Amino acid sequence: MVSKLDLYKIFCMVGKSQSFSKAAKDLYMTQPAVSQAIMQLERELDIRLFTRTPKGVSLTNEGKLLFEYVNSAINLIDIGEEKILEFKNLTVGELKIGVGDTISRYFLLPYLEAFHNKYPNIKFKIVNGTTLELCSILKSGEVDIALCNFPLDDSALELRPCMEIHDIFVCGPKYKELLSNPVSLDEVVRQPLIFLEKNSNSRRYVEDYLSSKGIKISPEFELGSHDLLLEFAKINLGVASVTKEFALEYIKKGLLYEVQLTEEIPKRNIGVCFLKSVPLSLASTKFMEIIENKMN
Repeated sequence: MVSKLDLYKIFCMVGKSQSFSKAAKDLYMTQPAVSQAIMQLERELDIRLFTRTPKGVSLTNEGKLLFEYVNSAINLIDIGEEKILEFKNLTVGELKIGVGDTISRYFLLPYLEAFHNKYPNIKFKIVNGTTLELCSILKSGEVDIALCNFPLDDSALELRPCMEIHDIFVCGPKYKELLSNPVSLDEVVRQPLIFLEKNSNSRRYVEDYLSSKGIKISPEFELGSHDLLLEFAKINLGVASVTKEFALEYIKKGLLYEVQLTEEIPKRNIGVCFLKSVPLSLASTKFMEIIENKMN
């Protein structure tokens, strides 16, 4: 007799592959057995989960809703099983980290190196995304921890600040007249502005602060990466809102100049976040310890 959990695992595999035959191959089952399992689940739930298409099957609206919850639940079960294995002195296992490209490049790498040197048998899975995307995949169980831009308001997450950062404006030689004296934020936003995309947590933080001062912005350029902000400012396309700690190389080499403000934007943090409701895996705990020890 097929258990309810097995039915859901089969349902999840069919939902991912959108094919009974592909799901059967992945599950080492026959196609009729997979079809029978889906029919049984549909009977028990009294609802249709899939619609047949010329290329296979697709989830119904009800099926999509169920898939979202079942997929998250199965991912969390998998995490539980992995944690049992990790108790063998971290000789096997995987550390799954969600992180943005910029934090990965300028913050994460030394800690990955230190962890790998200490626990060489632990594999890494690195998932990239924006802060909002990382929070979502963290809740689905796809990653153990996420390194994000703070502030972050989510009651389901535990937040551990790791590093203070400062939002500044930088420019190329064309805008050096801005550097003669400290300038107001009002004066800065009159220049062509280069910002991250609106879904960026860093962009929202700066924009919210400016809005609190009655200042609204309309950037000339909205980009998808911090490195592009630096490059666009370097070729004099405008004044860029960047993270100072991640722009120091450009500033020290004289490729960019920091605009001195009459009023600094309040500092914030980057840090680690994880689910309050799910205990950290042993690998995640050891990784957190390495970060905290190095920070101290």
